[in-house]
Amino acid sequence: MKTRFILINTSHAGNVGAAARAMKTMGFGDMVLVAPRWANVLRREETIQRASGALDVLNNARIVETLDEALDGMTHLCATAMTPRDFGPPTRAPREHFELLLKGEHSRKQIRRLEPDFSHENAETNSNAFGMGFLFGSERFGMSNEDVYRCNVALSIPTNPKFGSLNLGAAIQLIAYEWRLAMGGFADVEPANTSDPDLADAAQITGMLKHWEQSLTDIGFLDPAAPKKLMPRLNQLFNRAQLSPEEIHILRGIAKAMSQAASVASK
Repeated sequence: MKTRFILINTSHAGNVGAAARAMKTMGFGDMVLVAPRWANVLRREETIQRASGALDVLNNARIVETLDEALDGMTHLCATAMTPRDFGPPTRAPREHFELLLKGEHSRKQIRRLEPDFSHENAETNSNAFGMGFLFGSERFGMSNEDVYRCNVALSIPTNPKFGSLNLGAAIQLIAYEWRLAMGGFADVEPANTSDPDLADAAQITGMLKHWEQSLTDIGFLDPAAPKKLMPRLNQLFNRAQLSPEEIHILRGIAKAMSQAASVASK
């Protein structure tokens, strides 16, 4: 199961090093930085010192300009947000959510064992492995509403209600520990369900939503000047549906048909 830690607009180099150390202690190594304050943050002295030996994580880390790039290959997105958002994903404690998620994965695997094998029809579907993405916002401002809306869940770490502020490295350590615990600890560092994928990744869902946004505008259902919360709500609807790549193609086909019908009707 692919696991990625995504740090958005990180402003303190030391936190990047602390994040690398926290990840390595729990057996994770995929870190992506989205538009950090320092372009050379992975090589800064403070980063290396705070990594405390987790240099392999830093060496393998990637820096990208946009969140879309960081989400490539991810199918389940977890925001880390202390404050619930209107129209946003459900807010859960990490342990609660991981239990629900892994139970759901087990149920879907059991169902697939009973289904006929149409491997030639499902070749594209089975090429997309489950990917867990943990998103962390900037130290000063946290995550933007738009980024939280894209996620399947907002993880809220239970803390002292009178002092709930966590350092970025500490938050990553806690999330990484809970996720490793949910997957069985270190009995199997890389769980054996990587060969059983069937979910569309974040990039496919984003592309489909943009397609639908245009089509809903074409048919007059969406007013671009006053979109309200329609698209975030649809985003959450499709996240809950856990769409496959095949279903994404169907929904994009519907969107295309809507736009074509609107074009014909306008002539």
